[in-house]
Amino acid sequence: MNKAMASLALGLSMLGAAAMPVMAAGVIKIGYVDPLSGDGASVGQIGLNQLDFIADRVNAKGGVLGKKIKIIGYDDQVSPQAALVQVQKAIDDGVHVIVQGNGSSVGLAIENFVTKYNERNPGAGVVYLNYAAIDPIMTNQDCSYWHFAFDANSDMKMAALVNYMKTQPDIKKVFLIDQDYSFGHSVADAAQRMLKAKDPEVQIVGNVFVPLLKVTDFSPYVAQIKASGADTVITGNWGPDLALLIKAAGQAGLRVHWYTYYAALAGGTTAVKQANLADDVFQINEGVNNYDYAPQQAVARAYIDQHKSDTDFYPRLFDMMGMLFEAMTDANSANPVAFVPKLEDMKYKTFSSGAAAYIRKSDHQFIQPLFISVFGPLGANQPFDEEHTGWGWKVVAQIPGEDTVLPTTCAMKRPR
Repeated sequence: MNKAMASLALGLSMLGAAAMPVMAAGVIKIGYVDPLSGDGASVGQIGLNQLDFIADRVNAKGGVLGKKIKIIGYDDQVSPQAALVQVQKAIDDGVHVIVQGNGSSVGLAIENFVTKYNERNPGAGVVYLNYAAIDPIMTNQDCSYWHFAFDANSDMKMAALVNYMKTQPDIKKVFLIDQDYSFGHSVADAAQRMLKAKDPEVQIVGNVFVPLLKVTDFSPYVAQIKASGADTVITGNWGPDLALLIKAAGQAGLRVHWYTYYAALAGGTTAVKQANLADDVFQINEGVNNYDYAPQQAVARAYIDQHKSDTDFYPRLFDMMGMLFEAMTDANSANPVAFVPKLEDMKYKTFSSGAAAYIRKSDHQFIQPLFISVFGPLGANQPFDEEHTGWGWKVVAQIPGEDTVLPTTCAMKRPR
């Protein structure tokens, strides 16, 4: 299968082929370690669905260098301890590519585990592809040669959000609410630091943390927001912790602007519609279905037609897998020892917009454009709604990749 044929399988991605000798004949196994049960399951299942969709399309075109791609799900329950058990199980199953995204505390544990595993087993090679764990520590002081980050980290996203918020004159008082773990604290810290530096007239009137995926009634937190006099909320909450927060806000009649990282995740957009928060909820990410780019929209439509109840879509997964397969092609091997050097400094055209992007070799951070969008009634040339609400995401700002770049403190240790 040549690259031109393979690109049709993903819409944008050039695919290649090869297999490492230790793998089962004819199969390249990719282990997906994310929550597949419990409160995080709705989010984790979407990622698994999209990886299966990608694999099916690639396999229908002959696979990668004649090898079939097999996605294997491993349930980590958003627990670092459970995740490490599952990663070891995946390795025992012959998996050499680990994919994870939900929970930076989980991601940090996997990053350190994979690094130590490869130190103990030189030549074996296990790589961790991270599509959503965005604590900046992962590409700074804890960076690893065996880790690649395909989502912008929380500092990069916050810088873009704050730059946009500076242009909104009605933002005067900001309330911060985040989940009580490493990622949530990185969001809150970045918001305080960057708001103070870029718009000192804005007041931070609250900064609270909620136990990760433990709260079922957010009305006390909404009462705090109302009492603070905030006109704007910044939150990194995801999954039920965002959907239930928005639901409680709607029930209490709280009308503020919401600046989020993950309002599009399962349940979030339904909560926004039910709360009737039209054009009040913003999100920053790597792309939305309603961005006018035909190649992405064609693949998004095919996926949504197949998964009727799942309208959330992660363009970064398509970038990640396309780059992975291209690296395998260029290395003529599916062994990470051989293909990781091909990923470093790889240049790529993004799935979401066709814009130029690249992996920064110094810390393995994917540098890509970011989009700020708002959720509300659809307008002309906006064909995609979310969760069958009749509302969808509308782009209000696009940040070029070069404008998202922040310095890194990574001192990467490379294999000899």
